[in-house]
Amino acid sequence: MVFSIHLLIFGGLATMKTYWNTSKGLRTIPEWESNCWIQVTCPTDDDQQELEERFQIPDYFFSDISDTDERARYEYDDGWMLIILRIPYVKEIRSRTPYTTVPLGIIHKRDVTITVCYYETNMMIDFVSFQQKRGEGFTDYVDMIFRLFLSSAVWYLKRLKQISLLIDKAKRDLDHNVDNESLIGLSRLQDSLTYFQTSIRGNENLLAKLKFKLQVDELDADLIEDVNIEMTQARETTSIYSNILESTMDTYQSIINNNMNIVMRTLTVVTIVMMFPTLVAGLFGMNLINGMENSPFGFIVALIISIGGSALTWLFLRAKRLI
Repeated sequence: MVFSIHLLIFGGLATMKTYWNTSKGLRTIPEWESNCWIQVTCPTDDDQQELEERFQIPDYFFSDISDTDERARYEYDDGWMLIILRIPYVKEIRSRTPYTTVPLGIIHKRDVTITVCYYETNMMIDFVSFQQKRGEGFTDYVDMIFRLFLSSAVWYLKRLKQISLLIDKAKRDLDHNVDNESLIGLSRLQDSLTYFQTSIRGNENLLAKLKFKLQVDELDADLIEDVNIEMTQARETTSIYSNILESTMDTYQSIINNNMNIVMRTLTVVTIVMMFPTLVAGLFGMNLINGMENSPFGFIVALIISIGGSALTWLFLRAKRLI
């Protein structure tokens, strides 16, 4: 077997272009041949130019795929079909949204099928590995497209399980100590779930349109049904986790507000109780004749009045269940 994996390091990312023969299993070939699959990961400007000039691909296809905010959709131009699928992606570096989605572009015309992704994702690595173990390859480009849809749905479910574990961990930490770091972590996971929910819904709408645009046979129809089941499960799971996370955030926000109210109430009670001794000390401390300035028991009387007033105030507040 001859390998044709061209690997470069560009901008800190692994740039890779691979030619796959998909007729009988999935195996690499040295150069492009009719009906093979060209997998391009993190393409450079030279890669784009080479593909555009060799196959006469519209130049804006690559710029659309490189746009991280590009929605799931399809379009035709000069016989070329562009399909943009949103797939899950985990950022390696610390980020506000560790789990997000990125566009995967599928470009096709007659005997040319190219997938382009500007990020190296575990989904595509697993997709290739699984298809090689399957040992059957793809019947045609339509089969390949719908299998990519299926793989994306499966990986959404895998990432959702990881998010669920992170939510449980954050909740356990918050049960012991309500701190800002755990709350911020939950907020970031909420952002990730929002991205997931939007992307999955977009993929579902795209799949519904492609069923009527592509040449679907009986086997493809069965595959589409499997994709629909997995996508529905991924969408509903995302919705459930999002609701749970929103409820959890509201609960801990209420706990924080309740703790703050307890602190403020305690401080208020202390202020009220201490206000009476302060008043007594202020009255007897004025440079005026009050009848006790020459009494040897003046300080003791003032002290008794202060303590008695504070005690009566405390008993009154306790009777009103304010403390």
